[in-house]
Amino acid sequence: MNAKRGSAGRVVFVGAGPGQADLITLRGAERLRAADLVLFDSLADPALRAFAPQARWIDVGKRGFRGVPHGSSEPGAENTGQATINALLVKHACEGKVVVRLKGGDPSVFGRLEEELEALAAAGIESEVVPGVSAALAAAAATQRPLTRRGSGRSVALTTAMTHDRGLAVGRNADTEVFYMAGKQLGALARRLVAAGWPEDVPVSVVSRAGWPDELASDHSLATLGQATVLHAGRPTVVVVGAGARKIGDSPSSASPARVRQRTLRTPSP
Repeated sequence: MNAKRGSAGRVVFVGAGPGQADLITLRGAERLRAADLVLFDSLADPALRAFAPQARWIDVGKRGFRGVPHGSSEPGAENTGQATINALLVKHACEGKVVVRLKGGDPSVFGRLEEELEALAAAGIESEVVPGVSAALAAAAATQRPLTRRGSGRSVALTTAMTHDRGLAVGRNADTEVFYMAGKQLGALARRLVAAGWPEDVPVSVVSRAGWPDELASDHSLATLGQATVLHAGRPTVVVVGAGARKIGDSPSSASPARVRQRTLRTPSP
């Protein structure tokens, strides 16, 4: 824990995991049980409320999430600005509360953690970060496609394809590249990857809602990646390119035919 004496309360950043509530870590669940206030993202499973029924829950999601389920009196947040989130963290911690900032996946992976840590440090507020399972790892588990491969997959890059000005920035930086938040631009992503030096027949695995009962996966090459756009439309999507997208047993030079895989998961009891 990053302890700073003199602060009235503290903030704990907890990774909720990529999907269902049972993917949270034991430590994350413990921190929720101790919370006075939870600021949660829209991708966090509502079932996580069972760990902190005593806490006030405030939606600070950024995905057009109207209203808050399960009886919250908060107005919801269609697109909560980062400055507002920072201010809420500081305000409530300064009131002596234990604040849990609940983020989908892992807080340190595309979770805007840096800005929030900076705001707390400037205010002298104690903080802790509890890691979670990121969507890239959940996608690899769902498809049983390890992101690293002995001899052919020695490096992995996690990339958000969208830049701050909503451009599309890609390259060829590792044996396996995992792209977050590219579901709406799969055709354009494929073209940019080919331009960056990836062969058109390289295997690609697309997984949407990884870690949920309705998770959906499809196999492609870059030449056919655009076909996945409709299949995964409106769903949080991870795109795995290269060695980590290859089916177990296939040679490194094998191309991936287009194929859809859907897996039904058993919903855990609360």
